[in-house]
Formats: sequence, structure tokens, C-alpha cells
Amino acid sequence: MKLLKKATLAIVFAFIYAFSFQCVAQEGKFRPVFEEQLPFKVKPAAFQEWYAGIKVGGTGINIFIPITDLDENIKIDRIYFRNLTSELSKKDDKYFAVLENKSRDYTFKKPEADKDYPFKLKDSECVVSYIENGTTKYLKIGTVNEFAGVYYENGHPSIYTNESATAIATVDDDDE
Repeated sequence: MKLLKKATLAIVFAFIYAFSFQCVAQEGKFRPVFEEQLPFKVKPAAFQEWYAGIKVGGTGINIFIPITDLDENIKIDRIYFRNLTSELSKKDDKYFAVLENKSRDYTFKKPEADKDYPFKLKDSECVVSYIENGTTKYLKIGTVNEFAGVYYENGHPSIYTNESATAIATVDDDDE
């Protein structure tokens, strides 16, 4: 009988011990909280895959996020989409990013997520991080519309990084 009590106690303590370490291991894992109430307005987002015509050009995604009514204490930071990430740049009230795929294939293939990639998203979802009063917050956009892909004959699109460029592709709503 004593042996049965000792065995039962050992099993109970083993379960408690195992579950306590499992909880501690998950505490260090990044678990974002997506904001429900936004301090700005977001219109429908869109993306466009691109393909470069030269071997070293590669492939990637142009993504556009129209954001309005943005306060001065908020900085739009990064975009996370299809296992790629980049800083967002601003042109008028539209934020955009060029997400470069590391693959040098001639067709776009979704890359595998790095082990430190913070989100598991569907192909139609993206996450925008923004900083409000020094705190990083996350907005999940459930549907990102797709435009037809574009082919760049001479390589990677430079229109987004060239300061002297006068035009970029936009997502304008006619109902304003």
C-alpha cells in the first residue's frame, strides 16, 4: 500500500513539474495582441507580385496600405505578409513596401517562414505594426486584394526607392 501511495504521489508531482515547465517555456514566446479599436482609418489594402527579367532580379511583392486620420504620436512601422517583412514607406496618405523574395526563381513562390517570424497568417492576411506613444501595437488586415502581377524587364523595381521618382502605383478609391 505504501508503495502505491509513493507511486501515485510521484506521478502527480511529475505532471505538476512537467506542466509548470511547459507554461514557462511558452511565456518567452511572442504572442501579439491585435488591436480592435484603431486610432486611424485603414482603407482596403492591395498587393501586386512582381518578377524581374534578369537572373539576379528575383521576385517580390509590392503592397499598398491606405491609412488616413493618423495622429502625430503614431508611427506606422512594418508590414508582415506571406512570410516576408519590410518597413513601410509613406507617399501622401498611402503606405507601401517592396517585399523582396530571397529566391532567385523567375516566378514568385511563397518563402518558408524564418524560425523567428512572429506570425502565422493566411495568404490573404497581413499584419501592420505601428508605434503609439512608444508602444508597439499590431493591426491584422484580414483581406488584402490582389492586382495583376507586373514584369520588370531590367530587374528589381527602383521606382519605390528613387527619391526623384514622380509617380508610383496607387490604390485610389473613387468614392471619396
